[in-house]
Amino acid sequence: MALAPAVSGNEINGMDLDAPRPPRMVYWAPDPDEIPHGGMQRWFYTVRPDAPALVAERAARQAILEAPLPDVAPERREAAPEEWTAELDGFVASGLCEKAGVAEMRSEWCYEGHSVPQSRVILLGVRHDYDRLRQAPEVEAGAEVVRQYGRAAHAAKQVAGWLRRAGWAAEPVTGPMTGAFTLIPPALACGFGELGKHGSIIDRDLGANFRLSAVLTDAPFAPTPPRAHGIDAFCASCRICEDACPPLAIQPEKRRVRGVRKWYVDFDRCLPFFNEHHGCAICIAVCPWSRPGVGPNLAAKLARRAGRDPQEAAAAGPGDARDAPSRPAGPPR
Repeated sequence: MALAPAVSGNEINGMDLDAPRPPRMVYWAPDPDEIPHGGMQRWFYTVRPDAPALVAERAARQAILEAPLPDVAPERREAAPEEWTAELDGFVASGLCEKAGVAEMRSEWCYEGHSVPQSRVILLGVRHDYDRLRQAPEVEAGAEVVRQYGRAAHAAKQVAGWLRRAGWAAEPVTGPMTGAFTLIPPALACGFGELGKHGSIIDRDLGANFRLSAVLTDAPFAPTPPRAHGIDAFCASCRICEDACPPLAIQPEKRRVRGVRKWYVDFDRCLPFFNEHHGCAICIAVCPWSRPGVGPNLAAKLARRAGRDPQEAAAAGPGDARDAPSRPAGPPR
């Protein structure tokens, strides 16, 4: 705590601001010296530095990050936008990742002072091993998070390599240090569920039990639509993650953040516990949607309660009010 800056992480993030503005980086800066919480970020790596599981997974991830990408082929492959997007299903079917989607890149997703020149962002989701993650905040859960960040990085590099061999420039992006833009808003925009009370995405099939990576490109992919399954309203009635959070960082009600009302996690409460235990993920592990096989059944139950056909609800976008329970809910992030 001696390394905590004078400025609040919530202030940096724009809590209680009525006017929109670009996001600012609170944590996980590629260069910690560029952010107020950089000293805390560096201290994070002094906790459990010799834990064998963490050392092994970090080494494996670093090897993935350092693997070279193929050169961009001189001739571009041309295909219809829908064909490009449909081919992403092959990466999911092969087990490279568990989910894929595409969004048109938006400037408001970029951190202040940064920009992304590419027109498309491909989002990829990789699922945690639930039995490992449920041990959070023990080191086994932290190692699983690092393992899936490595797997997400591998998936992004494979998709980027595929595009580069097809003549399209493509840049893989992996968390947590994404640099130029934040991954959650484009993931929501392209169909990765809804923002949960714990500040992470809750997807119908993956729950909150997954990590993201991305690929930036100008290849003309057709965007995939956002989806809603009544998760936002479900969170309004659920307190499981809120009650399970040791530092009481999860807010019981939505807050206005940079002009948008959304679920919010208090950075100033979360970060000290997160650092002390070299990561946390308790809220993700206890989320009812994260338990294997629960999400699709829960979404179907919510759809039936709302008088909607469950199969129809599985493909619905957020603009269809029949997909949500009767209880009113605020807009998803």
